[in-house]
Amino acid sequence: MICCSDKELLPASVRQKWMATTFEHVPNIEIITFDYNEDELPGTSVTSHEVSAVWSETFKMLFPDHSLVITSEPYGDLVAGFMGIEHIPFDPDKKLYPVSAAKIRANAYGNWNYLPESVKEDFITKVVILGTESTGKTTLTDKLSKHFQSAYVLEAGRDVVADSNDFSMEDLELIASIHAERIADASVGKSPLLIIDTDIHITLSYAQFVFDKLPEVDEVIYKRNKADLYLYLNNDVEYVQDGTRLSEEDRNLLDHSHREILARHKVRYEEITGTWEERFSKSIALIEKLISR
Repeated sequence: MICCSDKELLPASVRQKWMATTFEHVPNIEIITFDYNEDELPGTSVTSHEVSAVWSETFKMLFPDHSLVITSEPYGDLVAGFMGIEHIPFDPDKKLYPVSAAKIRANAYGNWNYLPESVKEDFITKVVILGTESTGKTTLTDKLSKHFQSAYVLEAGRDVVADSNDFSMEDLELIASIHAERIADASVGKSPLLIIDTDIHITLSYAQFVFDKLPEVDEVIYKRNKADLYLYLNNDVEYVQDGTRLSEEDRNLLDHSHREILARHKVRYEEITGTWEERFSKSIALIEKLISR
């Protein structure tokens, strides 16, 4: 049973989803939730006879036929005693798993390896690299991922569209879908940090810029693209035409389109300017500030 008070920010439904996914191949497990008001049922971070007595009465009503409770906390003995049932403590000294919910809330980054795969996508720190064409997004993504030894996701656009001057709305919708899938796949790995080359807003901007309309995008795609930090690379660097890009004039017009789309979606970003090395250093500083919170 997942107990969730009215003071908690994380809804019980999300935690239930995590548990259901983690144990989806384990038979005979029922995962239920119990939402409660702390004005009616007290909550405390320390073991209390009084609080355990109150909760034991609630558990008796919820589980009248149960004869065993398993916990990793000292209050387990008290609750079991008040209920007249058996208590089996699991790793109460936290020697097998030296972690707790409080530690994860305080430092999910440092306790990443203790999180189940089903939880990681909701806790991973995402950094998105934005900007118009020929501003070094892919190169910076690669350098940052190596510096932080983090996971990364490259843009899907070049895998679908060979030339920025020739694509369809269907191509953009496919790019959005593939890119979101790649983000989801990379979010459940061993790295608590994910560097992402472009995002859904850039795809929307291309659609607006070329077709003067937006593609149909599923809400799941927006959710997977949502990041903790957005770095926008200014176009104050030399334009390089590799044979697949827009003209320099259109590249600069596209920059305005990107910014308009980001403003429309209320995406706040950090502007990254200067030389290639200055951009790298500024990005490192901003990411270090983010993950040290």
